[in-house]
Amino acid sequence: MGQTMAEKILSEKAKTTVHAGDIVWIDIDRAMMDDILGPRVQIAEGLNGLCEEVWDTSKTVVISDHYTPPANEKQAEIVKFTRDWSKENNIDEYYEFEGPCHQVMAEKRHVIPGSIILGTDSHTCMGGAFGAFATGVGSTEMLGVLLSGKTWFRVPETIQVEWEGDLPEGVMAKDISLHTIKNIGHAGATYQSVEYIGETIRQCSMDERMCLSNMVVEMGAKVGLISPDEKTWDFLNEIGADFSEYRIESDLNADVSQKIVFDATKLVPQVACPHEVDNVFEVTDITDTQIHQAYIGSCTGARINDLRQAAKILKGRKIKSGVRLLISPTSKTVWKQALQEGLMDIFINSGATILSPTCGVCVGLHSGILAAGENCISTSNRNFIGRMGSKDAGIYLASPLTVAASAIEGKVADPRKYMKEI
Repeated sequence: MGQTMAEKILSEKAKTTVHAGDIVWIDIDRAMMDDILGPRVQIAEGLNGLCEEVWDTSKTVVISDHYTPPANEKQAEIVKFTRDWSKENNIDEYYEFEGPCHQVMAEKRHVIPGSIILGTDSHTCMGGAFGAFATGVGSTEMLGVLLSGKTWFRVPETIQVEWEGDLPEGVMAKDISLHTIKNIGHAGATYQSVEYIGETIRQCSMDERMCLSNMVVEMGAKVGLISPDEKTWDFLNEIGADFSEYRIESDLNADVSQKIVFDATKLVPQVACPHEVDNVFEVTDITDTQIHQAYIGSCTGARINDLRQAAKILKGRKIKSGVRLLISPTSKTVWKQALQEGLMDIFINSGATILSPTCGVCVGLHSGILAAGENCISTSNRNFIGRMGSKDAGIYLASPLTVAASAIEGKVADPRKYMKEI
């Protein structure tokens, strides 16, 4: 019997052939903690902070991203504690004010093909875009990893999601993700590996692939894998990563739990409506929905490709009076690149507000909280009730193109009309 990508990666790490359903103990390549579920939780659960008790400080990464920049004293104290703990324990890979942890992990060369990555954030699965077995864990499990460098996995079954054909103009990877989630459902891939394959996926840039892998957890998946290729190598070479060209893909005779095939040429812009990520409609079905805030940001929708696409629509145009357009590049590196390319001027001239790279808006901690009765259209990954502020607010998820078009019209808008004018 052949093997899936997940089975192959775990087999290599376990040094024995494994298949779905097997239980394996694995050495961890990187353990990542953020400020919201990081050191402060580990201390509370029993780790006393002594350096010798952390199994390998060189493989431990700590990133303050949710509470940065701090909006109040409590948040400031948490960031300070995280910073101090990292220093006291000789954690050299500590970052703050750099952006959402998953993007920082990728940019700082911590995610390479075939590696095993655990993080105290559910969207750690974004690392699967590089062919890494990356997944989120709870703080209790992370405590065990910090002390031992190991954990156990049940080898997941695999759902193969194949996309074929060219994406139409005005359609992005976010639309692929939302349409896939609609079909599989918010719990349809629970503890499985979602494996994106097909010509459409091979055509996607690394920015787009990261969006796809990031959101597999919205189907309940354990990991979201994409086979590494020349685009992966180019990205890793550009950032100076130390890696080997680890080629891995599922065997044709691998046993998968489900295979779904989609035609990308028929895909139109998608929008997830409140309050579930699988509550997805075609944009043309909800174009009369008023919005008060538009957000281009988070670890899902504000990489350089996302900002370039949004700028195409916003260039020479103004956002609707009464609408707030917030733009938070997904890292300091992306922020700088967007500035150098002139994208920031386009955004500012359109009436947008530029924010620091942060998780704050996405998770409703600061910088863009919603009031009761307000609607926000966002490039982020979740639209749960109360996530961005009031429980009486509505969150709509869409691509950067759709968000930009909606900011101009003050209601959910189809970006394809603007693409024809570019």
